[in-house]
Parts: sequence; C-alpha cells; structure tokens
Amino acid sequence: MADTIQFDLVSPERKLASVSATEVQIPGSEGDLTAMAGHAATILTIRPGVLTVKGANGEEQFVVIGGFAEVAADSVSVLAEMALPRGEMSQEVVLELVAQATKTHEEAHPDEHHATEKFLSDLVHLADDMGFHSNLG
Repeated sequence: MADTIQFDLVSPERKLASVSATEVQIPGSEGDLTAMAGHAATILTIRPGVLTVKGANGEEQFVVIGGFAEVAADSVSVLAEMALPRGEMSQEVVLELVAQATKTHEEAHPDEHHATEKFLSDLVHLADDMGFHSNLG
C-alpha cells in the first residue's frame, strides 16, 4: 500500500511493535500529533499518554511514558522511556508510576519543579482517562 508508513516502537525492555501503519497518533509534550504517509520530518518529545497505531490489522494502543518520536515521510520511530500495550496497564502499574513521579518531584531541584510537576500532572490525567485511580485527588 502506497499510503502506509513503517512504525516501530521500542522501550529499554523490549520491542513492542514493528508494523505497517496508515496512521500513528502520538501524545506529544507540546500537543498530540497524527502522522501519516508524506508527513514532514519532525522530532518530538512524548508525554505520558496513549499512542494509537492504525493499520491493516485494525487499531493497536500502547501506553507510553516519556521518550522521543522521529517522524519522516515514510516512517515513525518511537523510543519510549517506558511503553506497554494498553491491555497490560493496571492499577498497580499506575500507583507505582505515580509514586515514582511524586518522589522525583519532591526531590527535584527548584529549577526542575515545573517540569516534574507537569510530568506528574500528565501521568495523573493519563490514569484518570484510562479509568484508574491515582490516589492523588
């Protein structure tokens, strides 16, 4: 198919996907981005969110926590700090991620508080959007 792109998603633990896709929806730190064939080349940082890949086999979703995406006219490569299939996300994973982010925020230098607070906020919103409780509200 001429209107497809190569999509690859890797985390430090494993390669999660390497498929032909028609569309990839990426939760960027400066806003969501949808990449399709012919997209202008760009690199973006990823915020905690759900990455959606659409292709011949339907739709796949992955939870991504940080990292980078490189978009080109014929490919999208995502290097995530942490990623897992959406079905593997659980209340326990959410609580552990929020606990780690809270500790990082509390220990951060004052110059880093804005960034760590935004990361924690994005993480809590992700948990809420997925129907999990982060125990912060």
